[in-house]
Amino acid sequence: MTPYSLLDLSPVPEGATAADALRNSLDLARHAESLGYARVWLAEHHNMPGIASAATAVVIGHVAAGTSRIRVGAGGIMLPNHAPLVIAEQFGTLATLFPGRIDLGIGRAPGTDMATARALRRHMEAADHFPQDVVELIGYFAPEAEGRQVRAFPGTGTQVPVWILGSSLYGAQLAAWLGLPYAFASHFAPADLDAALALYRQSFEPSAGLQQPHVMLAINVFAGEDDAEGHFLRTSMQQAFANLRTGKPGKLPPPVADVAAVIDPGMLAQVDQALAIAATGGVASVRAGLGALIARHAPDEVILTGQIHNHDARKRSFAIAAEAMQGL
Repeated sequence: MTPYSLLDLSPVPEGATAADALRNSLDLARHAESLGYARVWLAEHHNMPGIASAATAVVIGHVAAGTSRIRVGAGGIMLPNHAPLVIAEQFGTLATLFPGRIDLGIGRAPGTDMATARALRRHMEAADHFPQDVVELIGYFAPEAEGRQVRAFPGTGTQVPVWILGSSLYGAQLAAWLGLPYAFASHFAPADLDAALALYRQSFEPSAGLQQPHVMLAINVFAGEDDAEGHFLRTSMQQAFANLRTGKPGKLPPPVADVAAVIDPGMLAQVDQALAIAATGGVASVRAGLGALIARHAPDEVILTGQIHNHDARKRSFAIAAEAMQGL
């Protein structure tokens, strides 16, 4: 069976608060732990009223403290927003508190708009320092070495697993060059999926931490009691994505019976293309959808996500997805 994990954006539904979303994230992680999910990852986004995981390391600590076995990590930290030493200290602290349970996925995008990126003190330079920052960050997790002037305490010697996240050929090439595991953001940007996985696998250079390429595929799941309910639940994310694409990010809307009545046809086509890597419907349809994607792309792991307005329906969706994965 392909290992399966969960990506949680801590969605804030309309009618709810960030406090509700953070409580729901912990409840969902406990639920995922009981269902055999290998990991739960949280993501860094800023200036988005519908996402409560902006302080990602803090939320990871909250979730890890409330669970006992499941790995908890970042999917991901947008490294150019931060000094590598600060991230090493944060995740070194998490790994010290929760040994053997912390993952660190890192990305290159700002995770927000440009005005907010500037407010984060991100350097808007033409030069790209991301590869050097990744190498520097990994170095802080290495064992103690004589002569090293700058060290992360806690952090040194924790060997926190680092993943490269990406939605383009850039991340695939960097992950292959550094010999790191690679998670592709196919849940919202599938255009380069086939080319990126091929490039990563063909170009992979073994490293001390990883001898063979290791791919994680991100898949949207909207599972209900039957196909009609699954497609109904999906309309919340379709609306949220359309709002984001038109510069109006907000809280997660409730589902609607006819999504074509609330989203312009041209925009709806763009949204559906972006969310195409998905398994939607009842358990049989979700199992078939997941099975087809796994057969085509041969990932070493999958990470399932899906923003659903009602928390109980969201928990049920991930339970159905786990049942589907176990039945493959």
